[in-house]
Amino acid sequence: MEAPRTVEDVFDNFSARRDGLIKALTTDVEDFYAQCDPDKENLCLYGNPDGSWEVQLPAEEVPPELPEPALGINFARDGMQRKDWLALVAVHSDAWLMAVAFYYGAKFDGKEREKLFKHINSLPTVYEILSGKAVNKPKAKAKGAAAGQPPGKKAREEAAPMTAMGLKKPSAGFIQPPEGDLGALNNAQIELFWPDDGMWYKAEVVSLNTRNRSAKVLYATGDVETLSIDEIAQEGHLNVCT
Repeated sequence: MEAPRTVEDVFDNFSARRDGLIKALTTDVEDFYAQCDPDKENLCLYGNPDGSWEVQLPAEEVPPELPEPALGINFARDGMQRKDWLALVAVHSDAWLMAVAFYYGAKFDGKEREKLFKHINSLPTVYEILSGKAVNKPKAKAKGAAAGQPPGKKAREEAAPMTAMGLKKPSAGFIQPPEGDLGALNNAQIELFWPDDGMWYKAEVVSLNTRNRSAKVLYATGDVETLSIDEIAQEGHLNVCT
């Protein structure tokens, strides 16, 4: 698998690995707990870039291809209260996620590193999810959209409603015209109208493809969505904030 190279690619990689770790420590916790047998050798918890997780022995090569998670998490399993042990694994998992993200971003300049951290910091940590200090909000993925294609008006109407606080009216700015110039959308703060609940939701354009006139946007919730700009603009549902 090719290593992620852009800020958006590294953030997508981070998000998927984080999702896998959250699954291991929440919905799949019984399976995870059983796999961490203290009688086995040093084990590590890995979050994978496809959103899955696994408990495995550490990489044999030295130095490893990527930073390694905490080693030997299974040894402490029976010597601590279960919730404390899971919390410890969560904290180490957060540290590992950051290490992997900034390993991939080693060649980024200061602005790119700041942008990456801003994206990462928009999401609750694994520890915050596990401890109940934050809720892991579901991604707002459109139903029925073809894989890799920006969702259109109908798909957005059928999508699950956003969970962040919406606005009844758009903020100061201008409504993006269909087939209009895209220059103002580059790294812009925008608001998107969701027909399912009649609310406007704040987002940031994190990447813009002027060739196919689509944009990847990061909502205030941490959800990421790829939009077909002209289809959304055709309905007057894209406000560019000023």
